[in-house]
Amino acid sequence: MTRTLSSLAIFALIAAPLPAQRSADFTIEQIRSAPFPNELTAAATGQRLAWAFNERGQRNIWVAEGPEFKARRITSYLTDDGQELTSVMISRDGNWVVYVRGGDHGANWTDLAPNPSSLPTPPKVQLWSVPFAGGAAPRLLAEGDEPVISPRSDVVAFLTGGQVSLVKIDGSAAAKRLFFAKGTSSEPRWSPDGTRLAFTSGRGDHSFIGVYSNDSTSLTWIAPTTSRDGSPRWSPDGSRLVFVRRPGAGGPPGPILEPRHQPWSIWSADARTGEARQLWKAPETLRGSPPGTEGGTNLHWAAGRIVWLSYADGWPHLYSAPESGGPPLLLTPGDYMAEYITLSPDGKFLVFAGNAGKDADDVDRRHVVKVPVDRAAPEVLTPGTGLEWTPVVMGDGSIAYLGATAQRPPLPMVHRDAGRPLVIGAERIPADYPTDQLVTPRKVVFKAADGVTVHGQLFEKAGGTAKKPAVIYVHGGPPRQMLLGWHYSDYYANAYALNQRLTNMGFVVLSVNYRLGIGYGYEFHRPAKGGAQGASEYQDVKAAAEWLRLQPQVDSSRIGIYGGSYGGYLTALALAWDSGIFAAGVDIHGVHDWTADGRFAAPQQRYEEAPDRVQALEQAWKSSPVSSLATWKSPVLLIHGDDDRNVRFSQTVDLSRRLAALGVEFEEIVIPDDNHHFMKHANWLRVDSATAEFLARKLMRKATSTEP
Repeated sequence: MTRTLSSLAIFALIAAPLPAQRSADFTIEQIRSAPFPNELTAAATGQRLAWAFNERGQRNIWVAEGPEFKARRITSYLTDDGQELTSVMISRDGNWVVYVRGGDHGANWTDLAPNPSSLPTPPKVQLWSVPFAGGAAPRLLAEGDEPVISPRSDVVAFLTGGQVSLVKIDGSAAAKRLFFAKGTSSEPRWSPDGTRLAFTSGRGDHSFIGVYSNDSTSLTWIAPTTSRDGSPRWSPDGSRLVFVRRPGAGGPPGPILEPRHQPWSIWSADARTGEARQLWKAPETLRGSPPGTEGGTNLHWAAGRIVWLSYADGWPHLYSAPESGGPPLLLTPGDYMAEYITLSPDGKFLVFAGNAGKDADDVDRRHVVKVPVDRAAPEVLTPGTGLEWTPVVMGDGSIAYLGATAQRPPLPMVHRDAGRPLVIGAERIPADYPTDQLVTPRKVVFKAADGVTVHGQLFEKAGGTAKKPAVIYVHGGPPRQMLLGWHYSDYYANAYALNQRLTNMGFVVLSVNYRLGIGYGYEFHRPAKGGAQGASEYQDVKAAAEWLRLQPQVDSSRIGIYGGSYGGYLTALALAWDSGIFAAGVDIHGVHDWTADGRFAAPQQRYEEAPDRVQALEQAWKSSPVSSLATWKSPVLLIHGDDDRNVRFSQTVDLSRRLAALGVEFEEIVIPDDNHHFMKHANWLRVDSATAEFLARKLMRKATSTEP
């Protein structure tokens, strides 16, 4: 049975009472009403902070300055138009805030600005500046992206059309192209004195590091080879550069199903002559391959030392070595990861978000950790049951970050050596926000069928019926980790809010951190036969359901599942492989056929082909939900935006036709012109409300006086 719901029908369902439940304590609108902060940044001098706040789809730049750190809004974008704010930065002198408005910076393809409002004139990706002091309208600098402010605080370099351009920070003159370089330029980096600019020149199968000095001097190419060079970083005195070198693309195709080490190394070069030498080479092991976590290699030139991130010992850890070369020093020993890494302005220490701490539950949290660049002395600055991430260092050395708890949504915070941290912008949380009604998720640990240990977060409200329906939430990514509180990603903060809403409605909710995710070491992150090579991670999802079925308060016949992106894929796989366990599901922009994507199907493109190409293609098909539709019996709600730039909309079109042909019950919601991240707040409300309504309609029994 196919059921397509119009917008009118969806909102009618949202407004109508859900089956077998009394009026809920709070609504989707309430739980999604708090502002969500991101893009926190600090000036290199003084105590100035800036960030972006998303308040019900109204995205604006906010600032605060010490010692009071009172939050102020300095832009006035007052509609829910789906235009994100990114690349927020403050000039060194603290006088200007620069940002990019528009675009889809989480996309896998296309750099065009999304148009989720279906405007006749499509939006653009634009570079803006606004005085930190406020009192003046933002100034449109140019169309472009990836801005970097000169250390002199006077001009901004940025990218447009694959080339580097320059514009005055106050917008007093039109932007102009700074230089031309063959290929696609990226990663512009100013020298410390603001007189030169390093950049990466991508040329298909190889790439160079280049240095621009002035209009009358030829570009300097840094030790050009057939390799792929990137991540240029200046020495504090501006005389040298370090960069990452990887082999160029080429050679005979290797096996697809066999994991192989990916070589990389760190090189140091004279910025004037381009002469370079190798400082460090990654171990030739699987763990020694470039890390696939936030920031990649996270290369920094610190005070007298080079710092980078590596998975070499099984965890994403920070290492440093003397700038002249020498053996690496492990800075962050222990079973935890480091991400969102920031170097202090003086280059003497780093701060990062890590799942570190003395509490056993800290493995499923994030805390701010500080470590000097020259010794293994990490210190957790924010211990406790809260969650803290994306730390930045202000010009005076003080540290700010974003933080939350299981109940209080994320806000900017300033660390204090003694006493409680200062919370900024708490007055922006609406008065009817249901803080006191949110449950604290509990860490649970269980085993998959092959013995792998799996972590999850259990959401459960006290009281209710003796036997409750349950829902498994499956995150996307897959290199993600759901936490014991609000998440640092807006996409997964939305999932946390929906999990709280489902719990409030009377569901037991289990969020499962399946293998392929981060936070539990290399072997968990890079398991054998994962994804299109065998879907080994599905064992963890099934184990979560089996664990739930054993809980005395759960009705084992009423277990549902939902997830988005990779979580949508695993939702579809659960319904295709185990409809006897999963009674209903909501598949939000999931992948359904790995063979439809050349990255996984490995199509033959030349005379030579991978030795296991046929086996890999067969494994990809067997790992796809569409290969097992004969056993798919449970109803599903399919949700997808048709401007998705991460998972092609055709994946859902194809699945819907196959389900219809087999008579499998499904409903569908298509959101025209919105993308993978549902940029409009109104669209997120629609998705969340429809998900909750569908699961309640399929899994909650008819009215009884004891139903919550």
